[in-house]
Amino acid sequence: MLALIDLASLLTPEHLIALVTLTALEIVLGIDNIVFIAILCARLPKEQQAKARRTGLVGALLMRVAFLMCISWIAKLTTPVTTIDAFGHEIAPSWRDLILLVGGLVLLFKATKEIHHSVEGGEHALTAGRGRSFGIIVGQIMLMDIVFSIDSVITAIGMAESITVMILAVILSMVVMLVFAGRISDFVHRHPTVKMLALSFLLLIGMSLVAEGLHFHVPKGYIYFAMAFSLGVETLNIVGKSKAARAKAAGPDTH
Repeated sequence: MLALIDLASLLTPEHLIALVTLTALEIVLGIDNIVFIAILCARLPKEQQAKARRTGLVGALLMRVAFLMCISWIAKLTTPVTTIDAFGHEIAPSWRDLILLVGGLVLLFKATKEIHHSVEGGEHALTAGRGRSFGIIVGQIMLMDIVFSIDSVITAIGMAESITVMILAVILSMVVMLVFAGRISDFVHRHPTVKMLALSFLLLIGMSLVAEGLHFHVPKGYIYFAMAFSLGVETLNIVGKSKAARAKAAGPDTH
């Protein structure tokens, strides 16, 4: 049974292990949220980007905590709302499925649009970026926060038996993300190839959300392994280019 616990009960080995494990998982699950926020905030003036990132992440934190406090309502989201006969197969979507489906389609649309702007480049992408207001960007971030938050909270419900542990794990993971979001965002935008890779990650995550919404389970471990492997290869490319640039700057070898 899910319940609130006091501090003394929280310090038991069982709850501490659950807290550490769930915090680490929430950080991993929050990476896609950070990438999405970093990509959107890049379309704002430089002086507004940090504020938009903080607003988006604080909004995600508040949504997660609010959803955890409405635990019985969140549990009902997994209950089928109707039955659809599609090509001889019965599909029974829940509200969670519909939210993930819509969220995945929005993510696919946004990632595809951003890739188009990046490929077009030049004045077209720059003008498109300047036309976005702070409110519109934050609104888009909050919309996707709802999708990511519901998925995150349902994962938390399956891993812990205490609401206190869940809330602390969410808060700790968000603090970590607030600390590193700016650095991640700056790194992404300093390296155009990393930005394109990040957009590809968003396409992958969007497809996985659509698949989940249609009851095709895609193990998240596969997705995160593919992301980590791709990022590792790109890191080697960046290191290699940096060494080549330094060697070129140093001049020809005089042996």
